[in-house]
Amino acid sequence: QVQLAESGGGSVQPGGSLRLSCAASGIIFSVYAMGWYRQAPGKQRELVARLTSGGSTNYADSVKGRITIPRDNAKNTVILQMNSLKPGDTAVYYCSAGRLGAQSWGQGTQVTVSS
Repeated sequence: QVQLAESGGGSVQPGGSLRLSCAASGIIFSVYAMGWYRQAPGKQRELVARLTSGGSTNYADSVKGRITIPRDNAKNTVILQMNSLKPGDTAVYYCSAGRLGAQSWGQGTQVTVSS
């Protein structure tokens, strides 16, 4: 059973940084594609960043240049490093693990960007 636990959310002023962490268990972590998604109030969940098991990445256009998604296969952890945060980045952020068409989700962590 896949278990994903996010941490690191919180409140930050515009221009600030946050580092989200997702610890995975119950899977062979290195063969999974890992991703971060977000959902703002009244909006659909959207992809923020995704990292395949082979190391390929893709980012939402709105976050390119401001966000990176390193993973540590030895620690079964994927990070979302967010810099130059904007109020529009305010959302609940979810970690996901995907393989062979199946996707699992964490419970989410709130990120609020406000002055």
